[in-house]
Amino acid sequence: MPIPRSILGKDDVADLDLELVAGSWPDEVTGHLVVSTPDQRTHPVHAFFGDGIMVRLALRPGTDGAPGGRWAWRPRVIDTPSVRLRRKRPDLFTAGPVGTSSPWGFVNCANTAPLPWGDRLFATWDAGRPVEIDPVTLAFVAEVGHRDDWKPAIDQAVLPLVSSSAHPVVDPERGCLWSVSRDVLTGAVSVIRYDGTGRHVRRWAVEGAALPQATHTVTQTRDWLVLADTAYKIDTDEVFGADRTVANNPGGPVLLVRKAELDDPDPARTTVACRTFHIAPEVNHLYARYDDSDGVQVVMEHTPGVDIGMYLREDDVDAFGRPVDPALRGMYCHGMTPALTTVLRFDPETGEVRERARAYDPERWWQAELSAIDWSGEGQLDPTRHHMVFLGFHPEAVNRRALANYGDRIDTSLFPKEETPAVLVTFDRDDLKPLAEWTYALDDYPTSPAFVPRGLGAPGRSRYAGERPGGHDGYLVVAVHNDDRFRVELFDASDVARGPVAVLAPPRGTTVPFLIHSAWMPEARPAPAGLDRLSFADDLDDRLDQLPPDLAAVAREVAAELADPDR
Repeated sequence: MPIPRSILGKDDVADLDLELVAGSWPDEVTGHLVVSTPDQRTHPVHAFFGDGIMVRLALRPGTDGAPGGRWAWRPRVIDTPSVRLRRKRPDLFTAGPVGTSSPWGFVNCANTAPLPWGDRLFATWDAGRPVEIDPVTLAFVAEVGHRDDWKPAIDQAVLPLVSSSAHPVVDPERGCLWSVSRDVLTGAVSVIRYDGTGRHVRRWAVEGAALPQATHTVTQTRDWLVLADTAYKIDTDEVFGADRTVANNPGGPVLLVRKAELDDPDPARTTVACRTFHIAPEVNHLYARYDDSDGVQVVMEHTPGVDIGMYLREDDVDAFGRPVDPALRGMYCHGMTPALTTVLRFDPETGEVRERARAYDPERWWQAELSAIDWSGEGQLDPTRHHMVFLGFHPEAVNRRALANYGDRIDTSLFPKEETPAVLVTFDRDDLKPLAEWTYALDDYPTSPAFVPRGLGAPGRSRYAGERPGGHDGYLVVAVHNDDRFRVELFDASDVARGPVAVLAPPRGTTVPFLIHSAWMPEARPAPAGLDRLSFADDLDDRLDQLPPDLAAVAREVAAELADPDR
């Protein structure tokens, strides 16, 4: 049973002090790793949809409350308004295949990706607004932008459903955050801009365009926002209790929106034009080169045969005809095809899409984790390396229901005869040539790697950049699930084939629940005070008269608590 059974554990969220169990930890590795994860104690039907937890790992020993020679692993449930409402009336919250609902509305899980922005930190999810949290306490600070600005997909009294992006992007030149708001029925999409302060965001409807499935990732160049239809499709019948019978679209549109058209300060302008392209196969994560002087170049991590919306049930049969282990209930269906990654060049003037590079190896099975790149402005301007985790072939996490839905789109003759291990691979960013790789043990389950630059503080460099930006000069931090014990591995980004140069771990037998995506911050400073932000009370307006008096009273109580944290 190679997939760790502890991965969906429901243990208490506990602080850990990790010790060095192998190698030597370089003094130059500093800052903090931040990791998002769903709280499995909230018993989500789909493992991805538990309430959000943010973890902070200090990369310098003896800090953040850890004793000398230990590294502090500090997880915290993000105490959003929906979490606070659930604590007061847990009996009113119902988990379903696409999230958790209540009489107040839909839970914003805020559990998928950490988004550092300077000294600020945000948590994101595909069905909610970004949530600002305090980088030190990991406590809730505010949701981004008034609900009305986002045009909710379902506008309920207290907790609206906002179909957004789990990977919004921070613009290094405009000093703003770009996201999207999407109509789940029509696919109509709007661009969202948040300038970092204020209770409102701006929204522009994208003219004549639709993203029919989802918008998991927003990426950017200097002049363009890149929005791609990403492979997550809602099955309406499944929401109401039927089996999932849909398959993700085999391809979809890519929209390019010129940023200059979004600089217009006129609030009366509410639409923006786009250039529309079509690509196949389907895609999930994408990463653009910020310099677009030679066209819009994007690393596309395609996901043919990956259906994140399909989750495992106790009555499922796996790809080899065996009963699915009940311990995996709720885990998403793993990849049914080998992985494919391309570099595509989009020409906004001619409408041409050209493939500049391709990485395909039938021995490498699917990629679900966020890849490690140098997220500094300098690193995005001229990226050199792209570090990816391929999770391997895991037939025990592929159910026959998914295979039936995809039919002849899945070539089962490519299935290995048995499970295969995960592999960490470093690619050249331009030609996707594999430069180095590290193969994990079969019972290891690595999560999203994060890049930590070497040579911080070099003259002329920004705070997130090392002396030689791009992704080749620094380290990779990778959290690894294993039933023996969870661990954190450190690799030299210039040669992952050497294996981990250092390994941190808790005592044997200590595991942590499923971790999703990670990021690196150079420091953890308190959330800046004095900024004008949205309050939960602002968001309620006069809508509470839609609720029974007792439920309205609970919402007011939560609003008062958030307005006065010391109460």
